Amino acid sequence: MTRVVVFDYGSGNVRSAVRALEHVGAQVELTGDRALAQEADGLFVPGVGNFHACMAGLRAADGPRVIESRLAGGRPVLGVCVGMQVLFEGSDEPGGSVADGMGEWPGRVERLKADVVPHMGWSTVEPGAGSRLFAGIERERFYFVHSYAVQDWVLPDPHGPMAVMTPTVTWAEHGGRFVAAVENGPLSATQFHPEKSGDAGLALLENWVRSL
Repeated sequence: MTRVVVFDYGSGNVRSAVRALEHVGAQVELTGDRALAQEADGLFVPGVGNFHACMAGLRAADGPRVIESRLAGGRPVLGVCVGMQVLFEGSDEPGGSVADGMGEWPGRVERLKADVVPHMGWSTVEPGAGSRLFAGIERERFYFVHSYAVQDWVLPDPHGPMAVMTPTVTWAEHGGRFVAAVENGPLSATQFHPEKSGDAGLALLENWVRSL
């Protein structure tokens, strides 16, 4: 059975993620243990709330080192919501202690340019060509709860372990286009919550688990 660790670094209630991953056939452990996170077939990185608080929590749990080590070895990681945002260079979200992101992808997380913020509810997405995460669910809706997102995608001079793999970028709209998901070799992420997105979200998680 495929082993998945949901990385527990104090970021909100993650029991729904554990249940969803178990539902699609994974053997799941909720833990902040670095060795178990390194050894698992897949690492699920949650994130809710403030970007800077999540980044501080990840650093306190040595999360960036775990994630970077896994990626260097080609071992899959899936970031969700703020767990996706921290993979970028930084965020304009206010915070008591401003923190840089991990910088796996270029770009900053910015406040949505919409009349109504937060973006809370179900939205369709525009999957990138050849997406594996969205195979069979290209026209489905997913559940979003966020006020900030990456709204530009520019991959200039390749650098880092993920740069040699062409990313597949999925978009959504709320007052303008924003990045809803990225697939980049072993590193994938979604701005929406697949574990709260009903059958479509379960299908996406199943696609990810089957790829491990």
